[in-house]
Amino acid sequence: MPHEPLHVAVLIGSGRKGRSGATVARWFTEQARRRGDIGVDLVDLADYPLPGEPVPQPSPETELLLHDLSPRLTKADMFVIITPEYNHSFPATLKAAIDWHDREWQAKPVGFVSYGGRSGGLRAVEQLRQVFPELHAVTVRDTVSFHGVWDHFDTDGNPRDPSACNAAAHTMLDQLAWWGNVLREGRAAHPYHHGTQHQLATTSAGAS
Repeated sequence: MPHEPLHVAVLIGSGRKGRSGATVARWFTEQARRRGDIGVDLVDLADYPLPGEPVPQPSPETELLLHDLSPRLTKADMFVIITPEYNHSFPATLKAAIDWHDREWQAKPVGFVSYGGRSGGLRAVEQLRQVFPELHAVTVRDTVSFHGVWDHFDTDGNPRDPSACNAAAHTMLDQLAWWGNVLREGRAAHPYHHGTQHQLATTSAGAS
């Protein structure tokens, strides 16, 4: 019996005007859609300007944003983060979207496509590799990075030399698909519990 295609949410992490993220994301989603085992949901976080600090009682405006965004993340079996590097880190728009969610990330794989100048956004990726394990997500080893991103795409948004970046994208997608299938089957067989309640109870008992 054939497996249902995996759902990947591709998140454009930058909300700045003039960003390259939309161009990079269009190229990447085209690569993902060429596969028969993956369904793609392109999520532009510029459409979801969440406050930087999660609160127990969000404003009505924030509730509306979450009402649309959260189910898209819940549905995803895996994620690809399209991120630039701002001041050696990743964008505040992306940080807010991560922090406003919890269970949506759990026991799912995450891949990264980064872009920038000399570093190609890799310092942002290294920071995100520390963030997602805290949310009980798994990051895959291989990434795609564009160093000097402005020189990599023509005026129509197509890679000038597609062979290398297409190959890197498919390597990462292979890893995501492997983890995506394994973790989806695992969540179905054994719902994931991260143990926060137990940890809090243990800490309280120890403090008393």
